[in-house]
Amino acid sequence: MTENSAGPAATLHMYFAYRDAVAALRWLEQAFGFETTMEFPDDKGGILHAEMRYGGVAFTVFSDEVGYDRPARKGDSVGSGAYVALASETAVDEMYASAVKAGAESVWTPDTTPWGNYRSRVADPEGYEWTFGTHVPGQPQTW
Repeated sequence: MTENSAGPAATLHMYFAYRDAVAALRWLEQAFGFETTMEFPDDKGGILHAEMRYGGVAFTVFSDEVGYDRPARKGDSVGSGAYVALASETAVDEMYASAVKAGAESVWTPDTTPWGNYRSRVADPEGYEWTFGTHVPGQPQTW
């Protein structure tokens, strides 16, 4: 592993099990503009392994054949999800509008948090929460 000024070089990638992974891929493309870069079908009409990207964001999608539990929303969140940092408040607004138009459930409309992050949150058709904001996690606070 190589070192840099911030410590060991590493990247973080998430994975999501969707009950209808094929439909999820198409929805994520439409709603968020994510690009499917790899898609391997399984022998049951689902997805064995797929990868999506958006700028520097990349994650894996596969078919949920065992029925994984989804966290129940408590208050205004399930307590976990994906966060995508975008370049501007306009980009957050546009992503939110595109997602809602594609059928996402609005969790948080675009707004500025008490700590200064402009963000919004939606739930996709299978209940995963996606937050889009202007703060880049891991960067020093500049608000």
